[in-house]
Amino acid sequence: MEATIELRRLGKSDLKVAPLVLGGNVFGWTADEKTSFAILDAFVDGGFNMVDTADVYSRWTPAGGGASETVIGKWLAQGGKRDKVVLATKFGSEMGEGMKGLSARYMVEAVEASLKRLQTDHIDLYQSHRDDPDTPQEETAEAFDRLVKAGKVRAIGSSNFTPERLKSAIDIAEAKGLARYNSEQPLYNLYDRAGFEGGLQKVCIENEVGVIPYYGLASGFLTGKYRTEADLDKSPRGRGVKRMMDARGMRILAALDQVSTAKGATPAQIALAWVMAQPGLTGPIASATSTAQLKELMGSARLTMSPEDLAALDAASAA
Repeated sequence: MEATIELRRLGKSDLKVAPLVLGGNVFGWTADEKTSFAILDAFVDGGFNMVDTADVYSRWTPAGGGASETVIGKWLAQGGKRDKVVLATKFGSEMGEGMKGLSARYMVEAVEASLKRLQTDHIDLYQSHRDDPDTPQEETAEAFDRLVKAGKVRAIGSSNFTPERLKSAIDIAEAKGLARYNSEQPLYNLYDRAGFEGGLQKVCIENEVGVIPYYGLASGFLTGKYRTEADLDKSPRGRGVKRMMDARGMRILAALDQVSTAKGATPAQIALAWVMAQPGLTGPIASATSTAQLKELMGSARLTMSPEDLAALDAASAA
């Protein structure tokens, strides 16, 4: 079963990742520790390897910031699977008073805190969670490079960057011979296409930057479980999908129903397989709150989408 998962190189880095990335935002929040451990075990045992989190997950809940990294760290400590995991985390979002941004000073503080919570001596992919216009890009690049040279970080990535800022960050790093961004994490799915396709995709392809988009299932909308106003109460994320319940959103769900029925798959699997098939994509990030849900998501990596399948989904989701 594992042999059918083809690993993809992340940008120009030496990281090779399966085309589905496990989102850690639910760990310690909507998935308790025991459930999180079971999900992580099933993911790695299923032939997948990249787990993405952030220091700020889940600061907006009673669990607080650092909760996700702490759960993953406990799992790594007891499971002996560190060498099977490409561990990705992010910093830069506000963790508390004066604890945000991409300054060299704060980066050192943030990486040490993440390493401690994750119970590891290195992070495979360390990412800027969002751009910081107040810190010179040279300063950030030099600080990242020091972490790579120290062996604390293997590769670096960005998230939520504009095409212009991503390009300038890469140009600055390359001109100075410093570690450069090898991945970008944008919002991208069948419903939210414009932001990535509007220029960021071109920059990523031309500069060999891997793309690991978040919200691949549009907060659950693309699973098909939200079709009426009454459905919005089904989960804590339901409120966020109301904006998608427009004519275009319903066209997308109809196309997902059609393609998934023909393929004997689920709408969620088809939605993720569509993302995987887009030019420049390394693999979408998706999170699960049960092993049954995860099994469904993992099935997306084994689907082969025909040009006709992709065209039907493209047409339904066109703006």
